[in-house]
Order: sequence, then C-alpha cells, then structure tokens
Amino acid sequence: MFQLNEKVKNLTPYEPISGTYEIRLDANESFLTVPEEIENEMVLALKNVALNCYPDPMATKLIKGFADYFDVDANCVTAGNGSDEIISVIMNAFLQKGDKILTLEPDFSMYRFYAEIAECESVKYQKNDNLDVNIDDVIALANSENVRIIIFSNPCNPTSRIVTREEVRKLITSVDSLVVLDEAYMDFADESLLSEFQNYDNLIILKTCSKALGSAALRLGFAVADKTLTNVIRAVKSPYNVNSVSQALGEVIFSHPDYIDYCIKTVVESRKELYNKILEINSDKIEKVYETNTNFVFLKVKNAKDVFEKMKENSIIIRNMGDYLRITAGTKEENEKMLEAFKKVLEELE
Repeated sequence: MFQLNEKVKNLTPYEPISGTYEIRLDANESFLTVPEEIENEMVLALKNVALNCYPDPMATKLIKGFADYFDVDANCVTAGNGSDEIISVIMNAFLQKGDKILTLEPDFSMYRFYAEIAECESVKYQKNDNLDVNIDDVIALANSENVRIIIFSNPCNPTSRIVTREEVRKLITSVDSLVVLDEAYMDFADESLLSEFQNYDNLIILKTCSKALGSAALRLGFAVADKTLTNVIRAVKSPYNVNSVSQALGEVIFSHPDYIDYCIKTVVESRKELYNKILEINSDKIEKVYETNTNFVFLKVKNAKDVFEKMKENSIIIRNMGDYLRITAGTKEENEKMLEAFKKVLEELE
C-alpha cells in the first residue's frame, strides 16, 4: 500500500471563509475596480490572446511595464504566478534539505509552509508585545543559527508594522544569509529598498499586483534581485508560469501609471479614515490599535473570536487571528457599515 511521506500526510487544503456576505474585509483585497476606459482596453487585449499557444515564458512585456513603473532594470525582474509561487521557487532554489530559514513572528504563514515542504527548519524570531522588531537581535539570531534565508514582510502582514529602510540595510550587510524582503504592502508606505536592490548580492525583493493594484484575480507577483540571483530564479521557475491572460491584463494596468497612483492614494485615504475611526471607539474591549502602514488595521481585542463571530452574524467578515483582529480598508460605505456593526458588537459583549 502506498504511504504518504511525513511532510505531507497531515496537510489540509487552505480553505478561506466561504459563503455570501454583504461586506468582506478579511483578505486585504483592494475595494477599487478598474474604470470603464481601462476595462475596454483589457477587453481588446484579451481578443489578441492566442489561447492555442503557450504564453511568453519570460513575460517580457509585463515585466517591462513593471520595470518602467518602479524604475528598475527589467533584466533583474522575474514574474510569477503570484508571490506565493515565487516564494516556493526561492525556497526550492536556494535551500537544501536541513537548511534553516528565519522568520519574524507573527508574519505571513506561507514562508514557513514552503520551507517545510522543502524539508527545511524554521527558526522563529518572536516580536515583542508592541510587535516591534529589534534588528540587532535578528542579526544575532540569524548568525548564531547559521540560517540560509531570512524572509519577512515589510510592512508586515498581519501586524501592519514597518521596519525602517536603515534597519533593513543593516540586516542585509550584517549576515551571510539571503534576505528575502516581501514588499507586498510597501506601496502604502515609504521605506522601500527597491531603488537600491542592486547594491546587494544577498537581497531579493518581492512585489505583488494583489494589493495596491487591485488585481488579486490575476495572480501576478514579481521578484527583483541582482542578475545572478535573477538567473537562478528564472532557471528554477516553470517555463510558462504566468498565463497569457494575466500577462495581457497586467500589461494594460502598468500602461496606466496615473491610475496606479490614484489607487494607492485612494486606498491610503480609506485606511487612514478607518484607523482614526477605530481609535475613536470608546470600549475597554479594544486593548490596542497598532499604527498602520498597510491597507488594513490590526488591533488587539478581548474575546476577539466572539467579536468575529458576531460580525459574521451581521454579514460582515473580518479576519480573526487569535487575540487580534485584522480589518481591511473598504469603500467609505463599507467602512461606515463595518464600524457601526463593530461598535454594537463590542457593546453587546460588555
């Protein structure tokens, strides 16, 4: 009888919350949809997609659009089927069985998942009660444990906290590890290292179209690194990893830099409003609201699970993470309805 190996036999498929709800603020998606004129361009682009042919294996035009917008060398960019695929590729390319990675907890759980699939060990740096990161402690832990990869999101998902550019530079230059800097939410902040990635031979920066660009459905992610690292990533990834439809639609989006800028500005305004309104709520159930640098608000709440379930009964989905709640910024109407229900739920649970 065939037996599953140890690393997969207890795995279960990822199952997001299913069902129909009036408001969903749990997945950090953008609430913006493309305007009609860009939508029309997308329709025309799709008409030119040859469905009988394989996609461009290097996603050349898509990468050029990305490189032009972010002002980086296109030869140093790899496109992926979402950042998840690129993370998986990195783990399989730069790790060997038994190697160690370092994560800064709490953080995006998929980092450790892909490391485990590669049969590697995860070393965890635990953030303090304020969810801050002490870079000197991270450096000391990485060097003492001889970790091969340090990977973390900046700004962080789920905490929304940020590590400064200066601190990240110090980390990169103080370790022999490969540093994978996931800047999925950096479009909403201002501490990116993207403009100086070529200064380092041990840095890979990840970007995504799923947050600021409002294109989660396309599953487009990018890795930016020096040419040596880029050549490895391109060699290990699947040859036709980004489908032609996603490439075509992504090209259209990047051809409208003003629209991208508008999306970022609009989401940031929504986030600020949501954050300030939550700060105004007078409830001893809210223990702490963390300063946010993302498109969501992260807060510590007493009986967070009960609050989540009560909000769900009101047809509003937010994210429960143990003692914490993560609430994505939505439209003005969504934010107002969520806040109204949130206040009532907190009062009911007093």
